[in-house]
Amino acid sequence: MSEISAGEAVVTAASAAGWRRAGFAGAAIGVIAAGAAAGVAVERLTVGRGMRKRARLALDASGPYGSLRGLPGRAAADDGTELYYEIDEVDPGSLPGAGGTPPGSAAGPRRRRLFGRKAPAPVTVVFSHGYCLSQDSWHFQRAALRGLVRTVHWDQRSHGRSERGRAQAQGVHVGIDQLGRDLKAVIDAAAPEGPLVLVGHSMGGMTIMAFADQYPALMRDRVAAVAFVGTSGGKLSEVSFGLPVVGVNAVRRVLPGVLKALGSQAELVERGRRATADLFAGLIKRYSFGSRDVDPAVERFAERLIESTPIDVVAEFYPAFAEHDKSNALPLFRDVPVLILAGDKDLVTPSSHSEAIADQLPDAELVIVPDAGHLVMLEHPETVTDRLADLLVRAGAVPESSEARG
Repeated sequence: MSEISAGEAVVTAASAAGWRRAGFAGAAIGVIAAGAAAGVAVERLTVGRGMRKRARLALDASGPYGSLRGLPGRAAADDGTELYYEIDEVDPGSLPGAGGTPPGSAAGPRRRRLFGRKAPAPVTVVFSHGYCLSQDSWHFQRAALRGLVRTVHWDQRSHGRSERGRAQAQGVHVGIDQLGRDLKAVIDAAAPEGPLVLVGHSMGGMTIMAFADQYPALMRDRVAAVAFVGTSGGKLSEVSFGLPVVGVNAVRRVLPGVLKALGSQAELVERGRRATADLFAGLIKRYSFGSRDVDPAVERFAERLIESTPIDVVAEFYPAFAEHDKSNALPLFRDVPVLILAGDKDLVTPSSHSEAIADQLPDAELVIVPDAGHLVMLEHPETVTDRLADLLVRAGAVPESSEARG
């Protein structure tokens, strides 16, 4: 075992000009991008670098994950940032009493007019992803629900196919409240009417909390159910990431300044992060998953998602999590069905944070998934999809007889 602390890796990288050290800085920042602002003891890799590279190329070429696409659209945030989303419409054949798509109609649902009135708008499930991921992180749940319920998948600002935050490009601090307003813009564009089910992972769950806090009337009038997956209502500055408290506190003191410095040297750090891909892969696995037998294609998929987030975006988002505190907004969710789900081995947003949310929402369903890490929806997709499908039934989004396709 070779011990590498995040404090040592990041501080060394910030103070040295060596290319190799910059590479380790990139790897350390990659951990943060995975949602883990700390280092860990990493097993020495037993597979040659060349073999690992060939395996990555094969998985990138053949892996189906992240390949699902829907009807594209763009919403304008309050600062003008274009937010990319996709809509998967309902298959008419899945609706109660439907006998399939009517002859001559489009593949999507049609609204029948009765005495000049439109049929009620369907329930829309809006999926919000986590830090340094994209809408594709919901691949398994999207595949299972496809055609059964209307869904909207969107990329948070500066992530995925969304535009780099215009305000952030000009130096404006990004906060979770901004993400809540972004979610409102996406809803206005992609689901302007009808009931909503809001599903959020990690930063996406925090986005939902900020949305409810800023738009309580909309929350009351339209939100039919909510799912919080691996998220937190606050106090993230107390998370130890499975490391000694003394070491974590030392990292926290220097990390904001180091991130800012590395963000200004994005090209060098990205080159270094690519050069230390083996270390990066080990750290991703450690902080993303809780079990040992994760499909290698899923592991590589997680790497691809995280690798796609530029270092300057990683840097500008990181301070928002220490400031995040929406515990006072949680009572707004008491009147709707709520699912709270987390992995029992999540080192990024420990399950104790989900339990704290459940303490304020005593009627919510709390599910702690064994042998699961932060990316529980990729690691144990069947469990997450099953509990989410049950929530949709309770919210009236899908009929009880419907079966999500795993």
